Amino acid sequence: MSQAQDNEHGAGPAVPQTRTARHRRIVDILNRQPVRSQSQLAKLLADDGLTVTQATLSRDLDELGAVKIRNTGGELIYAVPSEGGFRTPQAPLGGSAKEERMRRLAGELLISAEASANLVVLRTPPGAAQFLASAIDQAELQVILGTIAGDDTLMLISRDPAGGQALADHLLRLAQNDH
Repeated sequence: MSQAQDNEHGAGPAVPQTRTARHRRIVDILNRQPVRSQSQLAKLLADDGLTVTQATLSRDLDELGAVKIRNTGGELIYAVPSEGGFRTPQAPLGGSAKEERMRRLAGELLISAEASANLVVLRTPPGAAQFLASAIDQAELQVILGTIAGDDTLMLISRDPAGGQALADHLLRLAQNDH
């Protein structure tokens, strides 16, 4: 497999030149904005310090399951299957759609929520914590400083030093509204 080349100009953030890092950047870009062609995607990756050949990019898109779909404007854009087990690629989500995804996954996956000071521990079925954590991260709730996910447990850190219980209650309400 071809490896990404070093950024000749030294500009942009330091990005590991690994297949996994490249795949993550591709998914981030495709979820953030409409991409109509491989050459456009290659330029966006180069702007991030990842220079790839067309053959490598084509292989990456295939490995990620990327396909071209029509967005709401009727344009053909690349999309990848969303996290959470959906194999049907979807167009990038807006803010309210991301919150709705978080609400839906909380309803499907959240088993319990416990708080202590600014920490919240969420329990999910085995293997589901990272899906829920990803949905919470993508919803970009300002009250959450960060998330850490294992196999069946997530830890959320509230920005408010005493905000853990309010955050746990909020997530439990979201989960219950989905049933």
